[in-house]
Amino acid sequence: MDSLNIERISKTLANETRLLIFEAIARNKEITSSTIVTLRRVAAATVSHHLKILSHAGLIECRRHGQFVHNRVVPRTIEVYARALCRLSGAQKQSRAVEGERAPKT
Repeated sequence: MDSLNIERISKTLANETRLLIFEAIARNKEITSSTIVTLRRVAAATVSHHLKILSHAGLIECRRHGQFVHNRVVPRTIEVYARALCRLSGAQKQSRAVEGERAPKT
């Protein structure tokens, strides 16, 4: 994942309303936009705006079925994002070093 995508996802999740919406979607296999409006007590236009940003960041997928828009999380995006953050922080190097210290020498 390149730095532009890391920045986009970080900014997207930094907004409290978007994070709450993302969490609501993540707790369900799929959730409609109208259900999010009810759960979060946020105006439909506001939810729509935040869903567009979450979708643009690749965090969710939206599909229309009749008059309803169904939303679901894209787990792969979060996995790649988490690995990119670990790589940036050097956590992978540190964890490998600790694992190497624990391994018995033969």
